[in-house]
Amino acid sequence: MDNNNRKKIWTYDERLELATKLEGQLDDFVSQLEKRTFKEGYTEESMLEELENHPFFMKKAPEPGQPLSPLVEGLQQLKYSPEENTPEQLAKSYKDDGNFNFNNGQYRMSIISYTEGIRTRCKDQELLAQLYNNRATAHYMLQNYRCSLNDSKQAIKLKSDYAKSLERAARCCLRVKDFDQCNELCDKILRIFPEERVILDLKRQIILSDKTSYRDQRKQKKEAAKLSKEEEELLSTIKSRGIKLELLDGDKIPNLKDLESKIPELMQSKVHLDGNNKLVWPVIFLYPEFQETDFVQNFHEDITIKEQLEELYFSPPPWDTQHLYNPDTVAIYFEGKDKNSLHKVDISNTLGKILTDEQFLVRGGTPAFLIFVKDSKAEARYLKTYHKE
Repeated sequence: MDNNNRKKIWTYDERLELATKLEGQLDDFVSQLEKRTFKEGYTEESMLEELENHPFFMKKAPEPGQPLSPLVEGLQQLKYSPEENTPEQLAKSYKDDGNFNFNNGQYRMSIISYTEGIRTRCKDQELLAQLYNNRATAHYMLQNYRCSLNDSKQAIKLKSDYAKSLERAARCCLRVKDFDQCNELCDKILRIFPEERVILDLKRQIILSDKTSYRDQRKQKKEAAKLSKEEEELLSTIKSRGIKLELLDGDKIPNLKDLESKIPELMQSKVHLDGNNKLVWPVIFLYPEFQETDFVQNFHEDITIKEQLEELYFSPPPWDTQHLYNPDTVAIYFEGKDKNSLHKVDISNTLGKILTDEQFLVRGGTPAFLIFVKDSKAEARYLKTYHKE
């Protein structure tokens, strides 16, 4: 036989070096894979399907005569042919591969190996239970607690008194704050192993964690109730002022969604009540002539439009090179609720008074105004597109 075609026999150190190299490359690959699959709904099946298209996990061997790269030859050392082994032999080989990778901290690689062992569908229930248990351990090390819990349950189905899987399932339940199930599992373990100190300690942790969780839940409920009361008070105040809101989704009764701004600059600024039960609004001023905008995040309802403009124009906007815009030279309008009319604003009025106008409709929780230079061509041109009132 030609020595060039002779398969290399891999030493322990060479396998360890290969596994370390694969783990680094696998981390990069899986991290990119998870970014895609999490958006679509992550499943074990979709992950394996994607992995099988990657050279690390290809199922089809290279064509006869095609040279093998050291990496592919190494991968063949980490997997075995189903044509030459029984399902039980394959499962055992994959379990050994998984254990090798796990013992060297290559947890993702070990999960792949254990999964391949499970997929052989061998008839050895004890071996299958070990594969599920070992995969659960690897998931636990990666803090994939729900995956670990599911695998532990599968191992327990195959071997009801599997102490390691029972304990791990209980610890996973504690991690995901499923205290009732955790307690049930601990009781089951103690019925089999009455003197198991680790489980007795775990039960004490459950009691402490459950109390902490209960306290946190009460705190959250209290805060939610407080927030709900404040929100109801806000909507009630808006209604009492006679301010009309554009309702979304065909709603007949205003709700908080109707107060959510669609403007990125104002998304974090919502109408709210100050300490004196006065409304404070986010407001947008539009300048059609220059296609510019001004955003006012906190416009108190008792402040007049003129006062706000004086603050806005204290320093002329950079686009107003001729300094045409000031409180005495501008005309301000708002769009009517029918969207077919413009209504002129008396800038000596407060924001609160203007918002109560029969024709004013607050859209997206943000009052909006259009500003022109008085009697300018831009004003005349724009008014032609509306039925001015």
